Amino acid sequence: MKDYLVVGMGLAGVAFCEVLAQEKKSFTVVSNTSQQASTVAGGLYNPVILKRFTMAWLAQQQLSQALPFYERLQKKLDIVLDHKVPVLRKFASIEEQNLWFEKADQPGLTRFLSPKIISNTNTHIDAPFGYGEVLDTGRIDTALLLKSYVEYLKKQDLFIAETFNHNRVTQHKEYIAYNGIKAKNIVYAEGYGLKENPYFNYLPLNGTKGELLTIKAPDLNESCVIKSSVFIIPLGNHLYRVGATYKWKDKTNVPTAMAKTELLGKLDTFLKCSYEVVKHVAGIRPTVTDRRPLVGQHPDYPRFYLLNGFGSRGVMIAPFAAQQLFQAIEVQIPVHPEMDIARFAQKYA
Repeated sequence: MKDYLVVGMGLAGVAFCEVLAQEKKSFTVVSNTSQQASTVAGGLYNPVILKRFTMAWLAQQQLSQALPFYERLQKKLDIVLDHKVPVLRKFASIEEQNLWFEKADQPGLTRFLSPKIISNTNTHIDAPFGYGEVLDTGRIDTALLLKSYVEYLKKQDLFIAETFNHNRVTQHKEYIAYNGIKAKNIVYAEGYGLKENPYFNYLPLNGTKGELLTIKAPDLNESCVIKSSVFIIPLGNHLYRVGATYKWKDKTNVPTAMAKTELLGKLDTFLKCSYEVVKHVAGIRPTVTDRRPLVGQHPDYPRFYLLNGFGSRGVMIAPFAAQQLFQAIEVQIPVHPEMDIARFAQKYA
């Protein structure tokens, strides 16, 4: 008898498994590679919404848990995941500079918005009004994390690489069963795969397709993340990730020429050196209508739980939400009401 069966191995699945490991709970993971949002993500952790210069939802609480979480994973897996890198918001006007100063004086934002305007010294970037710097930012190598974590679980005989078959789940008074595995609880962390989950697909998970490019620009020599109409994220070896798009109708993981044209068009408005596109990827972000995660217990099946809906901020939200769910299951501390799936109870009725 396992304590938990975890379905899915994106950021949500990794975060919940790590909570279980710390709490000495037994588990098995079932996952395939159909959902790519965590793998292809930009991986930035940034507490500020840079379009409006406002704090992201519960950003301070999330960051306080996320940074120690990734530090522990680095030691556990003996890899480098957390790359500390400044995020510079390119100003489009004097008015934006003034708004930045105004926001930097507000409680909560003072810690994260530098009050200094940073002049642009990179001749290959057009930024005549300079930048505002966001503090306490960085990039998590999500692709390396997921690859390494799956390898770790396989060595521990805790990972089953297969497409989860919902029809094979049977419910019993004291446990659930799946293909010979018995577990006290099952946690679904499937990302956009939720749409195929017969127990939780009543929830309003929309999904937005995001596409990113990787370019090689030997002359750019930029060590900071630049946020303008698109992000430029330095990866090392003259490589930079550029993204991302937001499309609501196309639900495939197939990169499109239209998105590539859109990204390059925006990039060319401020990047003034030659480059070549070396990679183009796509994934479906698990986004929710009210922009809050989906976490909690099924209204009719008390051993069925959900951990999903992190959108584009999974790097920051996952450790926080995973801890919230574990506490709700094990010690009956309610999850934050804004992410509790109980808020959509009327959709299930």
